[in-house]
Amino acid sequence: MKSLRLLLVAVGFGILSRATDGADWPEWRGPNRDAKVTGFRAPETWPKELTQKWKVVVGDGVATPALVGDKLYVFTREEGNEIIRCLDAASGNERWLDKYEAKDATVPASAFSGPRSSPAVADGKLLTLGVRGTLSCLDAATGKKLWRKDDGGDNLPRFFTSCSPIVVDGLCIVQLGGERDGAIVVYDLITGDEKWKWAGDGMAYSSPTLLTVDGAKLLIAETANKIVAIGAADGVLQWETPFAVQGRGYNAATPIVDGQTVIYAGSGRGTSAVKIEKQPDGFTAKELWRNADNSVQFNTPVLKDGFVFGISDRDSLFCINAQNGQTAWTSAMAGRSRLRGYGSVLDAGNVLIALTPSAQLTVLEPTDREFKQLASYKVSEGETFAYPVVAGNRIFVKDTDSVTLWMIE
Repeated sequence: MKSLRLLLVAVGFGILSRATDGADWPEWRGPNRDAKVTGFRAPETWPKELTQKWKVVVGDGVATPALVGDKLYVFTREEGNEIIRCLDAASGNERWLDKYEAKDATVPASAFSGPRSSPAVADGKLLTLGVRGTLSCLDAATGKKLWRKDDGGDNLPRFFTSCSPIVVDGLCIVQLGGERDGAIVVYDLITGDEKWKWAGDGMAYSSPTLLTVDGAKLLIAETANKIVAIGAADGVLQWETPFAVQGRGYNAATPIVDGQTVIYAGSGRGTSAVKIEKQPDGFTAKELWRNADNSVQFNTPVLKDGFVFGISDRDSLFCINAQNGQTAWTSAMAGRSRLRGYGSVLDAGNVLIALTPSAQLTVLEPTDREFKQLASYKVSEGETFAYPVVAGNRIFVKDTDSVTLWMIE
């Protein structure tokens, strides 16, 4: 059973309008793919309990919902269909629903067939990527299907598709295919036509992010065996470095971009930082540091105030100095689950918010001196692999079959 859940945190492992009481969360890891919540200010005193406003059963899956304005977009599976729902964020009431028939996942993931990939909302459109690689583009306001493609076929990773789509300059970008034969594929957002494809490595369970250097936009992606930088406009490889998994593990984390710095981590490979620089004949990367003590499996760390906070593949929360790569501290987290290395960490202004599969939501002081817990809440009876979506005093939590709105009051 453990192996059947091996990639869930890579889900879910773009933008329309602003919410009235907090910023949007339109795609995987937020508007800039950096797990930073904007416009949130922690209360001076955290309440003993959170207040549950509503809970809606929506189906199987661990894709993080997307929040845009007063709409919450949820991607799940029910009765042989992959289902895209638009819920009213205030009430949980369903505004519209789109579904299509989708085959089950097979061994070794046959006990879990719900989507892993988080929706992306951009330019009035909603993008989803199903567990077998079905890519859908809907009108975000009405749910009308604009186009749908099924280019993945049966060439899939062992635990099925987990990449979350990203939209750049009118292009929808996804990682498709299996661990031996895959590609980064780019589609026109309006028509769904393929614009370019880079097939230089197999694909695993990561999602790409965007880096801009001297005006050049590069996709930074963790593939099955490499870290690569690909020209977003033309698909030309600009830089790569080997990054094969050590031992039994999977490349699932999303690279972190900070200016020209890229921080990446993987199973058994520790955490590393490089600076991407443009040269007359192309791009180069200068290694800044490498930390061998803290590897990640199904968690993408967050960079805050010059420190990297994440959950290691040994199931410990860690803090790394992003200037020199040295470990500041590590600590076992309360509410640890039977599964190791899963969880999400958010930068929420003056606090960090972490959520583990045991549904324990923990509020931390973002200090490099020690692990300091400020509050902790049980937010579900089921397991939680998706990111919590924080906006204003609201926290949306997706568990194995439901979405719950919790209020900080």
